[in-house]
Amino acid sequence: MPSLRRQRDPEGRMSLGDHLRELRNRITISAIAIVIGGVVGWVNYNRVIDALTRPLKELQKGREGVVNINFNGMTDAFALQLTTSLFVGLILASPVWLSQIWGFIVPGLTKKEKLVARLFVVAAVPLFLAGCFFAFIMVPKAVAVLLGFTPEGAYNLQDGAQYLNFVLKFIVAFGCAFLLPVFLVALNLVGVLSGQAMLKGWRPAVMIILVFAAIMTPTPDAYTMLFLASPMVLLYFASVGLAFIFDRRKEEHKPDWLDVPDDRPSPL
Repeated sequence: MPSLRRQRDPEGRMSLGDHLRELRNRITISAIAIVIGGVVGWVNYNRVIDALTRPLKELQKGREGVVNINFNGMTDAFALQLTTSLFVGLILASPVWLSQIWGFIVPGLTKKEKLVARLFVVAAVPLFLAGCFFAFIMVPKAVAVLLGFTPEGAYNLQDGAQYLNFVLKFIVAFGCAFLLPVFLVALNLVGVLSGQAMLKGWRPAVMIILVFAAIMTPTPDAYTMLFLASPMVLLYFASVGLAFIFDRRKEEHKPDWLDVPDDRPSPL
């Protein structure tokens, strides 16, 4: 696709229609990859749902009451299996849709951009999976705290869709949060963002992180939001530090002919 654009326009410019067609193609590729991964999730549904509901089963062992998921309608079980399968597909297809996102943000038209795109995918996939794994480990603690307020002997039958929404949003939110430094450093490497600009914009960046955490966390309490926002803020400032290091290296390797003084007369 980049070569075709280069043939149509040597400067690589794209019309609005070209942008929309490229977006459609990338979304289609990502969707196909997620569906293929979803087939794997559908086949292994029993294992996945057993792992996701394990916090409830562990919590039930030391209680007299019942803690389990509940299906309110005839189609709820099917919808739950379909949603869980697509969630597995989203994780398995992360190399594909992450590369498609990066390819749309910064089209790989140059050799440098293609190299950065490969480095982006190599770094983004492990970080996304690490964030999902970290959240998966923290889910039992979050569930235990929230359901710990259930009175002794009471029944706590969780709606299957609501419980799944809680767990999946919790896992995906942490996976996306761990992608923040990769996007920022990659944009710095291709010259879109400088370390100085990232440092100057830390206040709105922190505000955006807090809004993102408030939207993505499945519970309305501030503790869960701060639990997600805190590592994102730390990762943001870590990205700023890496951006300054890369900017310094770019400055050291800049050719001498670029340091030509400006001979234009200064305005009065």
